[in-house]
Amino acid sequence: MNTKALVPVETIEQKILLIRGHKVMLAGDLAELYGVEVRRLNEQVKRNSKRFPEDFMFQLTKEETDFLRSQFAILKNDRGQHQKYLPYAFTEQGIAMLSGVLNSERAIEVNIQIMRAFVKLREIFATNKEFAHKLAELERKVGSHDEVIRSLVIAIKELLVQPEPKHRRIGFL
Repeated sequence: MNTKALVPVETIEQKILLIRGHKVMLAGDLAELYGVEVRRLNEQVKRNSKRFPEDFMFQLTKEETDFLRSQFAILKNDRGQHQKYLPYAFTEQGIAMLSGVLNSERAIEVNIQIMRAFVKLREIFATNKEFAHKLAELERKVGSHDEVIRSLVIAIKELLVQPEPKHRRIGFL
């Protein structure tokens, strides 16, 4: 097994966005990770359109694109300032399908890393939910007679609430 990753998992995690209630990655970010032009990625997707139903991939609206542009500066200053086409967003299943249409070793290796990043995020969310549930149980058992334990539980709950990263927020307001 190759222990040295082509792309750090942290880089991949930063490119995962929450749009329309789905964890997705944008075509431009995927093309960059795969080492191909966005145009080539889009061509392959269009040639294999049956592999990408709506729950695998969707095209952003102008409003969504404008929001992303204002929030995250998704377009580079030197190129792509005036996009002809709205970008595509790929769900985890759509990203898995991309490795089949992009025939390169790099695409396969990067895809494996992306899948691992999605799994890691799911595990983190599941762990936090389970931990929060156990804390709520503990809080109920403690009752009102022991304020020290209650304040400890409250402090731990506050630690569970993760602050939004300052450089990149996920989702739409």
